[in-house]
Amino acid sequence: MAKRTVAVGKVNIGNSTVSIQSMTNTKTDDIDATIAQINRLSEAGCQLVRCSVPDEKSAIALKEIIKNVTVPIIADIHFSHKLAIMSADAGVSKIRINPGNIGGVDKAKYLADYLKERKIALRIGVNGGSLDAAHKSKPLAVAMRDSALEYVSVLEKCNFYDIVISAKSSNVKVMIDTYRLLDKACEYPLHLGVTEAGLYHTGIVKSSIGIGSLLCDGIGDTIRVSLSDDPIKEVEAAKDILKACDKYDKPYCEIISCPTCARTNIEVKALAEQVEEMCKDIDKQLKVAVMGCVVNGIGESQGANLGVAGGKDKSAIFVDSKYVETVDNSLILPTLRKYILEY
Repeated sequence: MAKRTVAVGKVNIGNSTVSIQSMTNTKTDDIDATIAQINRLSEAGCQLVRCSVPDEKSAIALKEIIKNVTVPIIADIHFSHKLAIMSADAGVSKIRINPGNIGGVDKAKYLADYLKERKIALRIGVNGGSLDAAHKSKPLAVAMRDSALEYVSVLEKCNFYDIVISAKSSNVKVMIDTYRLLDKACEYPLHLGVTEAGLYHTGIVKSSIGIGSLLCDGIGDTIRVSLSDDPIKEVEAAKDILKACDKYDKPYCEIISCPTCARTNIEVKALAEQVEEMCKDIDKQLKVAVMGCVVNGIGESQGANLGVAGGKDKSAIFVDSKYVETVDNSLILPTLRKYILEY
């Protein structure tokens, strides 16, 4: 279903571009540390940053934080609509609430009226582990959809439409099912994520399956990869997921490489890592192949713009699926860079 566009500061959620979000893990009232982390996230490619607001001191701190960062800030609110109001007054671009613990419909209505006057967006963030009691008897995906849509209806009755919806679960299948139901049921932008995804390796696997499956179906407008790790890694993983789903909106060099076997004559892993590092500053949309032998050379890397098929002492360079020259292995990197820059 076609989605509305919701402005969150300078970022529009719901257009053809999928935006990347992350969340600080500093204490929000530690202003210097939070500013530093937000700026690191921005430099890494994060477009929206969420900060938890557990108390009044944190809400007050947001005002100074916002003055010193360049990305829109989202206040993450649980249990207290008053903290949401304080965060709005501090200048955040969006408020995230959980319908399961915000304190009921009346407080949600009051908040909607307050945010509407100030043109601040609101994310209804449903979590599988904290549903309203009224929905708990239903299948989880249906319950999460219905909980989100119940609050959408409340906000719409207040003539408030700057709404983004998320419905996260730590169960990947439930998460996927819920978002598919929501996509069919509403016109609001969807924020994708697998909550409590876990440590780095497991979290990336779960997030890649959950977020990636939906993005490949054309579902999702903004994403957050949740990891028990440095949030910079969340941004890096999000970018990789977008690239794999052909949803990344900036030019980049994609490095593909073979898994290696007994035919391999060069150190594919080490060479691929060197090529990837070499290409970080290349502002072109290119696919570069690092292949360990002739068998996995030009034929297996069809679609690559250029690449190398490794040999014991010398390796073949190819461009647009055509052999162009053979070079000593010591010259692979400078030769590839020359062709990349000329392409």
